[in-house]
Amino acid sequence: MNTKPIIAIMYDFDKTLCTKDMQNYRFIPSLKMEVGDFWSYTNEIQQSEHMDSVLAYMYAAIKLSKERNIPLKRDRLEENGKGIEFFKGVEEWFSRINKFGEENGVIIEHYVISSGMKEIIDGTVISGEFKNIFACEYLYNDEGIAVWPKTAVNYTNKTQFVYRINKGVLDVSNDVDLNRSMPDDSKRIPFQNMIYIGDGLSDVPCMKMMKSYGGKAIAVYQSLDDKVKELLKKDRVDFIYPADYSEGEGLDRTVKDIIRNMAIADKLGEEYSRQMKAIDS
Repeated sequence: MNTKPIIAIMYDFDKTLCTKDMQNYRFIPSLKMEVGDFWSYTNEIQQSEHMDSVLAYMYAAIKLSKERNIPLKRDRLEENGKGIEFFKGVEEWFSRINKFGEENGVIIEHYVISSGMKEIIDGTVISGEFKNIFACEYLYNDEGIAVWPKTAVNYTNKTQFVYRINKGVLDVSNDVDLNRSMPDDSKRIPFQNMIYIGDGLSDVPCMKMMKSYGGKAIAVYQSLDDKVKELLKKDRVDFIYPADYSEGEGLDRTVKDIIRNMAIADKLGEEYSRQMKAIDS
């Protein structure tokens, strides 16, 4: 039985690991549309129907695919994942960080919490690096065509998936165990052993959650603008870095320092527990 502490690194996907919204690479062009036209159409539906923005884009994708006689199938969506472009160093990041965790006596688990399409993420070269991918996903009919959103991950309900990781309840259909009261010391991954990496305002609920519960929050950016600076100034994140995952860069160094500190804190906690048990025996 594994007794090593586990550290969870959670990532947004669009503009955190990849360079733009994942639908923009191949999916929207496959509908014979310009990227701007698709998102304008989605925004019109959202506003006219007073609809959640994530459900609006998922509905728009189904509607447009039907109108254009381009069936929205899982394998086609997964195929779109092959066109994703990642930030520098992303593809080598996971094995390097996992090895660093091993050297410090901890297990690193990686998770995605994204409002993008799970099927597209499943088709990427890095999909196998994640313990679990929480993202928007479709329900498919007997012909394998998407008919309804099965899972929708919007900006505010992202925190639900942090709780799932915390408790080890990764099945999104299992709300009973998610909502069951559980002592902190029995939770699979304590909040203080969590790192959240995102790119902006849509990640703020998860970032603030990390700040409040003892984890760490990092914002990555392509260009350092006022919005990114405000995240740090308003204490919504612990650090901000360029979205460069290469070895030796700022993000790499700081994540390793965080892992090292978390590993030491776990060791000290274990020693404290050992001594308390010895005193009581």
